[in-house]
Amino acid sequence: MKRDPQRPEEGPSWPEQPPATLASLLSSSAPEEAEGAELKLTPPVWIFGYGSLVWRPGFEFTSSKVGFIRGYSRRFWQGDTFHRGNERMPGRVVTLLEDCGACTWGVAYEVRGEQIAASLKYLNMREAVLGGYDTKLVKFHPQEKDGGEPILALVYIATPQNPSYLGPASEEDIAAQIIVSSGCAGHNIEYLLRLADFMRYFCPQAEDKHLFSIEEALISILPCLYYTEDSLDETASVSQKSKS
Repeated sequence: MKRDPQRPEEGPSWPEQPPATLASLLSSSAPEEAEGAELKLTPPVWIFGYGSLVWRPGFEFTSSKVGFIRGYSRRFWQGDTFHRGNERMPGRVVTLLEDCGACTWGVAYEVRGEQIAASLKYLNMREAVLGGYDTKLVKFHPQEKDGGEPILALVYIATPQNPSYLGPASEEDIAAQIIVSSGCAGHNIEYLLRLADFMRYFCPQAEDKHLFSIEEALISILPCLYYTEDSLDETASVSQKSKS
């Protein structure tokens, strides 16, 4: 059963295992599908999520922690033609930009035993193959005061070399693109608002100007959009009455 990502639970104690490469854990995948396959992973494995993984990990895990990684900023610069968009109208989802002095908040999930291979194969399809992300190892800092030393965690990052990478745009343009985009996982608006809610409720002390500026722009655009649609409906109704 999948645990609540915001209510960490201690799992059973698993025996220590030697380091394994991501490629060996993804042995059923083709080599070209296992980006970052040379990374050495020592169980238990921690996976850091900073986008949809914070509310929908989609895999079984033993425990989870809210916290942050240093040296990266979260940006809605990655295109999405599957989860939150399509080929005709790509959605906008987040990736990480190297940014000295910045930090990005999210959730780290601990996976042990059989959970490791299962979660990595699932994420390889969700993030690498369908999402276009590469893998890196980063230091994760738990939010709780007694969280101990930083944890080495696996993270998925889309780079400018990715064919779906969209790059920078104004907050207003990003919000406008999010409003009209929807994919297999749902509407792009849901993605933005869930991420903003996570930051607001679980990391209230943290700043994410980029995220909240897009949310603000979206909220300001929506009434205008609905007003326009209502006005068009009223105009069409008046036109029909005048013809009759």
